[in-house]
Amino acid sequence: MPDYQKELVEYRLQTAEEKLHSAKILLDAGEYKDSIGRSYYAMFSAVRAILALDKVDFSKHAGVIAYFQKEYVKTRKFDKKYSKYISNAFQIRNNCDYTDFFLVSKNDALEQYEKAVEFIEKIKIYLLPDIE
Repeated sequence: MPDYQKELVEYRLQTAEEKLHSAKILLDAGEYKDSIGRSYYAMFSAVRAILALDKVDFSKHAGVIAYFQKEYVKTRKFDKKYSKYISNAFQIRNNCDYTDFFLVSKNDALEQYEKAVEFIEKIKIYLLPDIE
């Protein structure tokens, strides 16, 4: 893998970790909608790290998610539960940001955070051979 590609993968993983850290801070502060948003963006950034391996990117979130599902979930590189994790997180994040009176609980935010932690760990394990 060329150095620039490796740097992009590492940068996107670092971004995922930063967003995950922010999600935890927001969760602990009782800012549940914003925590959910950061958990989603942590997963999204991790998926974009994988896309850097393939030298592809998309301008829309749905494109990133669809590519991950087609190239990594349907090919069984990742369990289909990870497709559900990011798809559900995307929908919930959209509702938090754009739906009036959309309510979330601490448990909702905690669940999204825990899924993001698992999701990112799985992606890091997958990417490890390529970035060492």
